[in-house]
Amino acid sequence: MFYNPNMDYKKTVREGYNAIADRYLAERTRNSADVRLLADFMERLPAGADVLDAGCGAGIPISQILNERFRVTGVDFSEAQIELAKKNVPNATFLCEDMTKLAFPDNSFDGITSYYAIIHIPREEHQRLLANFYRMLKPGGFALLCLGAEHLIDDVDENYLGTRMYWSHFDSETYLKLLKDCGFSIVWSRIVTDETCEGAGHLFVLAQKK
Repeated sequence: MFYNPNMDYKKTVREGYNAIADRYLAERTRNSADVRLLADFMERLPAGADVLDAGCGAGIPISQILNERFRVTGVDFSEAQIELAKKNVPNATFLCEDMTKLAFPDNSFDGITSYYAIIHIPREEHQRLLANFYRMLKPGGFALLCLGAEHLIDDVDENYLGTRMYWSHFDSETYLKLLKDCGFSIVWSRIVTDETCEGAGHLFVLAQKK
């Protein structure tokens, strides 16, 4: 683990997930504690709702589960992941885009999910990202977001599933404040430490656009 001020972190994440697309997919499961949180999110949305899966990866399991009830748009900037997603969930729409630069119109989505993606973005960009999620949600819409649980400025692992990977995030209290500052109301927040999750523990938040 080390910090390199000269590293292009987004390039590191994109190339890393391109390299481990198949291996990462093999690690995912539908039965872990983090995935089970989707049920509450889904119950709050009408059938056929428009849902954005930001940082969708290969589409399994999150986009795949969402697609059983909703119209799903998945975005990820890893070309290899998007190609897998198109094959794994053919009825959804997948776009190879940087989730920090999404320009969907205001009030486009009834719901937004993001699993294990925000934590790979430099944390200085997180408030702007969350505000953009708020903008794209319809009034009354819900966001289920995976965030960091502890203070971490920049972290690089040279051997994450065989590739280099980068993380950056705030602590739980800071994220709850950032979400409220954007206009969200917090429905619930939970720390998930299930061993099948990526890493030791993450903050999951269900938030609603007022």
